[in-house]
Formats: sequence, C-alpha cells, structure tokens
Amino acid sequence: MADRGPPYARAPRGGPRSALPAPVGRTSVRLPRRPRRSRSRGFRPGGASGKFARVSRSDVPMLAFWRSAGAACAFLILVAGAARAENVADVQAELSKLNSQIGQLREELVKTGPVQGLPVAPATALTRLDQLEAELRRLTNRYDILANDIRRIVEDASNRVGDIEFRLTEIEGGDTAMLGQPAPLGGGLSDSRPPLPRGATATGTEAAGAATPQLAMTEKGDFDAAVAAQEGGDNARAAALFETFLATYPGGPLSSEAQFRRGEALSAGSDWRGAARSYLDAFSGAPEGPLAAKSLYRLGVSLGRLGQTEEACLTLAEVGSRYPGSEVTSDVATEQRALSCPS
Repeated sequence: MADRGPPYARAPRGGPRSALPAPVGRTSVRLPRRPRRSRSRGFRPGGASGKFARVSRSDVPMLAFWRSAGAACAFLILVAGAARAENVADVQAELSKLNSQIGQLREELVKTGPVQGLPVAPATALTRLDQLEAELRRLTNRYDILANDIRRIVEDASNRVGDIEFRLTEIEGGDTAMLGQPAPLGGGLSDSRPPLPRGATATGTEAAGAATPQLAMTEKGDFDAAVAAQEGGDNARAAALFETFLATYPGGPLSSEAQFRRGEALSAGSDWRGAARSYLDAFSGAPEGPLAAKSLYRLGVSLGRLGQTEEACLTLAEVGSRYPGSEVTSDVATEQRALSCPS
C-alpha cells in the first residue's frame, strides 16, 4: 500500500484549498489579477478629475451650438403642443424663422469641425439637424392643412349665415337681389377706435393719445345709458339707444354686446324680426366671443317664433355642435323639444 504522506498533508473533505501545502517538487505560481475595467464611458462634465473634466476654449463654440440646438428642440415641442390662440400666418412665420435658425446652426457646425473632448461627432449632430428639419417640414405641412380646414369651416359657416340673412330679408319683405356675398364670419381687422369729433385732426402721437381717453369715455357712457334704459324696463328706448350707439361706433369693442342687448330689447317687445337680425349680427361679428353661443341660441328662438321651424332647428343644432357644454346647452334642448326638432 503506497504511503499517502503525513496526515497534515491531506485536506479535510469540503475544506478550503488553501489548507493544502504546496506539493513537493512544484512551485506555486500566483497569476496576476485581470485589471477591472472602468464603467465610466464618455464625458462626465461633473467629474472632479479625468480626461474630460475640463473644457478647453476650443469646446466653447460646440457647446454654444448644443445650447442653441436645445433651444430649437424646446421651441419645436412648444409649437407641436401649442394650444394658444395664434393666427395661422403668425405660426407659419415662426416656423420659417426656426427653419432659418436651423440652417444657421448647420453652417456653424460645419465651420467648427470636430472638437476634441465631446462624445458626439459632427456627423451625428448633422443627422440630428436633419431630423429637426424633417420635423419642421412636417409641422409646416400640418399647419397648412389646418389653415385650409379653418378656411373651409369659415366659408361654410359664412354661407349658413348668408342663408339665414336671405330668409330674414324675405320675411321682412326686403329685396333679396340687393344681398351680396356674405362677409367672412368674424369680419376683418377693423379700427376699434371711435371716430374723431368734427373738426378734430389726428396729427401727432400726443394729439391722438390725448383724444383717445375722452372718446373711449364717451363711447362707454353712451353704452351705459342704453344699458340703464334696458335694466329700467324701457325696452323701446333701450333698443333705440343701442341702434344709435351701433351707428355711432361701428366695429367698436362693445358692438357685439350692443347687438345682443338690442336683440333682447326687441324680443321683449315681440319684435322677433328685428331681434333675429340683431342676434345674427351679434354672432357673425364675434363668433368666438363670450356671447356667441347665447346669440346663436337666441337667433334660433327668434326663428322659431317667426315660424321658420326648420331653420330654427338647424340653428339650435349648430349651437350644440359649435359650443358643446356652453351655458345655454339646457336651454337649447328645451327649445328643441318645444319645436319638435329631429334628434
């Protein structure tokens, strides 16, 4: 039986290998440990040391570019999710300006060339610019589509208002041949300032600035006088005062409310023809104003009182379509049931 050596040379079962002494005639070799790779890859601007801890002067143009590109991205996000009431032409102008700025950034990036110390290559930055330009083109096309949709909606609504005006002219016994093309819904831009007094001249900024407060006070005073007559129960006088007010201050900031109040005064005297005309003018003059839904509703009521049931039902249905959840929703439903409008 071969000698297995002294007992201390045998390691206990399950014991650590380090308990075994080095065999006789062999040398113990310890292999060097593999160096641990650092997990930090790329640029760490907040590091206290390292290759990229400090930014050289040559990095400044590139960093400025990235700040500008970030601002451009932020503007694109704002444009994409904007819910502001801006004119479509203004939005298109902003998109054109942004397109020009992106082109300038592209030229600046090409001029600066590669910069040491930045992890993103110029080619990658140019690719990102291409993506921004593609997104800009998509947004521009989207706004063009929206502009066309808005134009069609305005034309359709203007035609409907023209049809109602045609019917009202027939009811009043007027000459329908004198009616021209209906004006665009909402009208155009107009000077909201009241006319100058006779003999006054608007020469110089100081003269205009001095005359405006007095004229505005006069306009407000005339409006308040008509409102006071209406609240006092003198609807006939109130209707006459509102009519004079509208003739004196056409296109003013209070015109829509004056038209609506005139319609209320006329309807109180059962003058449904005049009331319908006033409600129509109040709505068409400010289709997005605070009294638009109520004006359209009262127009439908007036048409119903005039026996124009079909037109009244169409007008009332338009209230729910244009202004869902408005304050007159329940009143519209009540009037539709009273007129037996189709659901």
